[in-house]
Amino acid sequence: MNLHTQLSKSNNLEPTTVSAALKDPKWRKAMSDECDALVQNGTWELVPPDPTQNIVGCKWVFRIKRNSDGSIDRFKARLVAKGFHQRPGVDYLDTFSPVVKPTTVRVVLSLAVSRGWSLRQLDVNNAFLQGHLSERVYMQQPPGFVDQDHPSYVCKLRKAIYGLKQAPRAWYHELRTFLLDYGFQNSYADTSLFVLTVAGQSMYILVYVDDLIITGVHTKMIDSFVAVLANRFSIKDLGQLSYFLGVEVVPNQQGILLSQRRYILDILARTHMTDAKPVLTPIPTSPPLLKSGTALPDPTEYRTIVGSLQYLLITRPDLAFAVNKLSQYMHTPTTDHWNFVKRLLRYLCGTINEGLQIHRQSPLNLHAYSDADWAGDKNDFSSTSAYVIYLGRNPVSWSSKKQQTVARSSTEAEYRSVANAAAELNWLCYLLTDLRVRLPCCPVIYCDNVGATQLCSNPVFHSRMKHVAVDFHFIRDQVQNGVLRVAHVSSADQLADALTKPLHRARFLDLKSKIGLLSRAPS
Repeated sequence: MNLHTQLSKSNNLEPTTVSAALKDPKWRKAMSDECDALVQNGTWELVPPDPTQNIVGCKWVFRIKRNSDGSIDRFKARLVAKGFHQRPGVDYLDTFSPVVKPTTVRVVLSLAVSRGWSLRQLDVNNAFLQGHLSERVYMQQPPGFVDQDHPSYVCKLRKAIYGLKQAPRAWYHELRTFLLDYGFQNSYADTSLFVLTVAGQSMYILVYVDDLIITGVHTKMIDSFVAVLANRFSIKDLGQLSYFLGVEVVPNQQGILLSQRRYILDILARTHMTDAKPVLTPIPTSPPLLKSGTALPDPTEYRTIVGSLQYLLITRPDLAFAVNKLSQYMHTPTTDHWNFVKRLLRYLCGTINEGLQIHRQSPLNLHAYSDADWAGDKNDFSSTSAYVIYLGRNPVSWSSKKQQTVARSSTEAEYRSVANAAAELNWLCYLLTDLRVRLPCCPVIYCDNVGATQLCSNPVFHSRMKHVAVDFHFIRDQVQNGVLRVAHVSSADQLADALTKPLHRARFLDLKSKIGLLSRAPS
């Protein structure tokens, strides 16, 4: 049975009711294991109910955990609180919890691969159960596992549980406190990045909820930390990094390839597009995408698929422009928009095995390609800004966005795009500083518009550009202070062009290969 068939049938294997799960020995054991873990963790104590209490409900969620090849790893039953029963100011206050930025992940992977460091992955078991609660929260007893001696009692939660609004924040605070006590420093650029430096040797930790990536110069240093972490939290050492947040990490001769092959197969299976005829570009050059047209009777599927496609941008800069355009019509999509979505899915059919290449041989310098398509939107004549930023040979950040105001010239549109790229470069410099990385030279932005390039270093403020004064002064100060440099590049070598507008096949394929996408061997 192939992977997409397994994925499409997975829902049939997962019970939809508690009674059905209790009849299956595999799922009953999974539920029992979950309850035992909660009790051993001291998650709650049973107390008599009080009419003044706000009692939060709970339910079981059943999932089959799979390996990267689609095979079954284990059956997981999770007890989840019904957080929508909670009342603000009564049983929860702050809820925000950070997760690591995809750009940070790509930067750290690029550094680790170029330095020959090992990449290790850990999973914290029942992470949300580790956080201590400062609020009083009461919850119903788990369905199917009610205490026979006290059936009317409720659970007074000592620690967080999945589903509580404050559970992610409580877990992050618990882990952050532990890491800081160990000696790590929390990055200012990304609060889900932690850096430990001992005798000039560094170790990095990336945190995405309960998934951790650890890398550093010395394996013994990492082993020592993992041993201490295991004494504090229940962890699962997954060994060498191979699958993280739906991204497969595939070693190859050049370094590693980041692929979302399984995720693409899942999307194609859900849309019944697995056997569709592939095309070579994600979006056609004509006709243009317009607001007008026959509205879809039910836009739910359009919104769901386009939302799913956005997650593919973690490893697929070639999709950035197409996904950005389709996302602009979420409110009232038309049948034409849906046809464009199906066209993009056909492109995915032919590029399932493509991913982002992280090269081993990569110098430590930052450079960016910035471009804009002036008045390219035929609905309101707005422009599209785009950039692709490289750390050495490796693309680490990219963007394709509609400009918020209409540009009066191509120079203005390009200039605004340069300002966006400069802002991202500034943040990346802060990130690299937190990572204890020194750049050999200031970052460079390559722009193919002569007027915009000259304007960046021209100390004279032109009155015809006064309406973009903020961007003007921002870029000018950056250039004059030596923080960055803006250089001209020919339009033929402008890599960000693929993220600003639809391109013909030959041009698109040429730029895609130059940006850094490679194909892995089919599996």
